[in-house]
Amino acid sequence: MTNARAARRRLPPEDRRREIIAATIDTVAALGYRATTFAKIAERGGLSSTRLISYHFAGRDELMAATVAHVYQQLGEHLDERLAAATGARAQLAAYVRASVEFVAGHRTVMQAMASIFLGFRDEFGGRSYDSGEDQRAIGAVEQILRRGQEDGVFRAFDPFVLGSLVQRSVDGLAFLLEARPDLDLGGYAEELVETFDIATRR
Repeated sequence: MTNARAARRRLPPEDRRREIIAATIDTVAALGYRATTFAKIAERGGLSSTRLISYHFAGRDELMAATVAHVYQQLGEHLDERLAAATGARAQLAAYVRASVEFVAGHRTVMQAMASIFLGFRDEFGGRSYDSGEDQRAIGAVEQILRRGQEDGVFRAFDPFVLGSLVQRSVDGLAFLLEARPDLDLGGYAEELVETFDIATRR
């Protein structure tokens, strides 16, 4: 056994799970959700066997849920970093939109896989990868920015949930939009959204 192979077999559990999730993303993006099996993931990811996957994940549903959670965590960290650098609700709203689009632009394969999972995933109880709880949390982050802007007198009077939903739908639907328009100018898209929502919210 080579040193490289030995080191690979000795990966800590969390690193191994990340390796499997990365292979899952690559496989779903290339083959689609329905065609993605443990065998295909092992083949494309260069994993020794499907048993390596099933040791860490009880089944495909658990693996897909973990994959979605992993991407959400990455996106959340990316957004938090950008929002922390923005001062005031108006700047934070713009930063949220730009950072969301920026994440998609830098993770095209990831978002292609996510779009496929969103459309195809149902667990044994009929649950989806993006349920109402996740939806509320995503919109809630935008709502907080909008309410803060209203309290500070920066934004006009409006329903923060309705406008927050519009903002969130504009960015979380981008993965699907790219399926139809893969050559879309994402920088231009972000700036159009920033301008649109600035006009829609300001006093």
